[in-house]
Amino acid sequence: MQYSMIFTLVFALMIFLSPEVKSQVKVDVKGKVNREADNRANRATDRAIDKGFDKLEEGIKGVFKKKDKSATGKDTDAEDADEESSASETQAAGEKTGKSADPVLSWSKYDFVPGDKVIYEDNLTGEKNGEFPSRWDLFDGNVEVAVLDGENVIMFREYGSTIIPYMKDPETDYLPDIFTIEFDAFIPHDHIQVFLFDDKNQSTPRGHTPLYVMGYGMELSPASSDLPGGEKLENTWIHVSAAYTSGKFKAYINDTRLINIPHLSFEPTGISIRALHSSDKTPYYIKNIRVAEGGVSYYDRFLQDGKIIANGIRFDVNKATLKPESMGVINEIATLMKQHPEIKFSVEGHTDSDGDDAFNQTLSEQRAATVVGALTKMGIASDRMSSKGWGESKPVDSNGTPEGKANNRRVEFVKI
Repeated sequence: MQYSMIFTLVFALMIFLSPEVKSQVKVDVKGKVNREADNRANRATDRAIDKGFDKLEEGIKGVFKKKDKSATGKDTDAEDADEESSASETQAAGEKTGKSADPVLSWSKYDFVPGDKVIYEDNLTGEKNGEFPSRWDLFDGNVEVAVLDGENVIMFREYGSTIIPYMKDPETDYLPDIFTIEFDAFIPHDHIQVFLFDDKNQSTPRGHTPLYVMGYGMELSPASSDLPGGEKLENTWIHVSAAYTSGKFKAYINDTRLINIPHLSFEPTGISIRALHSSDKTPYYIKNIRVAEGGVSYYDRFLQDGKIIANGIRFDVNKATLKPESMGVINEIATLMKQHPEIKFSVEGHTDSDGDDAFNQTLSEQRAATVVGALTKMGIASDRMSSKGWGESKPVDSNGTPEGKANNRRVEFVKI
C-alpha cells in the first residue's frame, strides 16, 4: 500500500541519519514498520491519519509530488502556483482551495485638499533682506527675512523664536470651523512647533498641545508617526500641511498623511510658529505660508454653482509645472468624474494681475492644459474635458492684497 511504502522510506531515512535512533532499533525493523503502516492505513480509510503520521507525509510531499484533483477536474499544486497571477486570481484560488490568499491593501496616504478661500498668505514678496517680516508679529526670540538660493525666506535665528500672523483683530478667534494651513519648512534638526492659538494675544485653549514637525515625522498628542521607511528629510525643504474639519485634524509632510485625529481635544483659535534649537549656524527657515477657509464638498459645489473653484492647484512661479501638493485636489476631481461619468468640464486657468497681460494669458492657457493632461493620465477620457485660459481678466478678489491675489490665482472646473 502507498502509506506502507511512505512510512518505510521515512523510517529508514531516520535510522540512516540518526545514530541514536539506529542504536535503539531492533533487528526486525522492516516487518514492524510494514505492519504498523498497514494498521494505520486501514484505520485511516477516507480520513487523515494521526498527527505524527501526517507530519511525516507532509515532510516528503515534495519527493512524491502527490497532486490532488480540484473540483474542476484539473490538477492543482501549491508549489507550482503562477507567481504572476493577479490579486483577484490569487483570491479566487484561495477560495477554491480553502487557503487564505494574500491580502490586497487599498489605502489613501494623501487626501489633503486646501481650503477654497485664502484668509492669510505670505510669500514674502517685496520683503527686504535683514528686516523683520512685515506680515508677522514677534512673540519671542529673533526672526528676520533672509535670501536662500535666490528666494526670500523667514529665518529663525535663536532657540524658541516664535512668530504669529499679523491679523487685524488677533485677540479674536480668527480660524473658522473648517480651515487648512500650509507652509514650506527647512529643519536642520529637532523640530518646529505649530501652536493652534496666538501665543501673544490669545489665551491657551484648555487641553492644547502643539503640532511637532520634524524632518522625519510629526507628533500631536495622542498621535505621532514617522515618515515611511525611516525617511529623514533634515536639511531639505519639506511641504507641511494640516486640515481641521469641525474637530477632526489631519497633518501631512509632502505627500504623506502622518497625523489623523478624529476628535481634537481643543478648539483652534489662531496660529503661532516656533523653532527649537535654532542659531546663526543652523537657522530654521519657512516660506509660502497660507491659511485658507474650507468649504462644501466639490460635488455639492458643482451642483450649487455649476463649477468648482480650486486655488489649491499650484504651479512653479511663471511656469505651467504642477507642484506635488496639487495632487490632492486633482485626485478629488478625478474621483468625482469617475463616480459621475455624466460630468464634463471646461478646465479654465486664471492668474493675478502681476506681470505682463499677454504673458499671463498664455500662462493661464498652459496651466489649464497641464491640468487636463494630468486628469487624462489618471484615466479621465479626454473628450470629457476642454481647456481655456482667461489670464488676469476675471478676478474674484482684489489684487491689492496677498490674500486677494492668491484667490485670483486659480483653476476653475466649469460644467459643459
